[in-house]
Amino acid sequence: MSVFKVASRYAKSLIDLAQEQGSLEVIKVDMEQIVALIKSSSELQAVLGNPIIKTDKKNSILEALFKDKVRPEILGFFNIMVRKGRSELVYATAQEFIREYNEVKGIVKAEVTSATALSEANLQSLKAKIAQEINAEVILTNKVDEALIGGFVVKVGDRQLDVSIAGKLNKLERHFSSQGI
Repeated sequence: MSVFKVASRYAKSLIDLAQEQGSLEVIKVDMEQIVALIKSSSELQAVLGNPIIKTDKKNSILEALFKDKVRPEILGFFNIMVRKGRSELVYATAQEFIREYNEVKGIVKAEVTSATALSEANLQSLKAKIAQEINAEVILTNKVDEALIGGFVVKVGDRQLDVSIAGKLNKLERHFSSQGI
């Protein structure tokens, strides 16, 4: 079974537990903190993924890092994962939990790539337009890619809108190529 499927199943069970306990929001905040810490530490990723390191050592590392910082349910959940030999999935499960939380809450992530950083007013305006169009709450991030020359590219899920100068030039080039010019 793929890593994604297994992490998704663990995340789903944690979502169910959090909903039963009425602590979904708090656990989501804790999971964001866990994702940020694991993402920033390649050493921690290596330890969790190393099958030679004993499970009790991995659990004590997670306990030292997250005790009194996250809810005990999360630590207990990760403890079970480590004991079952799934410590390499802790990070993927935390990421998948956030993705599934967003799905449950109707939150959609969108990304706008522009030649220069967009102002906060422009980002808010674009966020509002996207939210109105898809009828969902939107988390919008802005990436800068100077190769776009001007304009922007918006990605929402599997949909993309390219109104960049570079995109238009590429489209024009493909058109001329297909015409044999």
